[in-house]
Amino acid sequence: MKAYLITTGILFGLLASAHLVLTIAEWRRLSDDPWFVVQGPGVGSLAAALSLWACRLLWVSGRS
Repeated sequence: MKAYLITTGILFGLLASAHLVLTIAEWRRLSDDPWFVVQGPGVGSLAAALSLWACRLLWVSGRS
């Protein structure tokens, strides 16, 4: 279970980082394309939340 949580946390963290870079690189698209909010910051925020959740579950499983 710990290996799964570590792998999931890393993969979602990388996905969140990639979407953060995408959002910064294409910042001007936010005003032109309203769906970019879903593609860039939206997916990145969701991935970051899942990564943090995996880290929290890993932390809790390590204490017990």
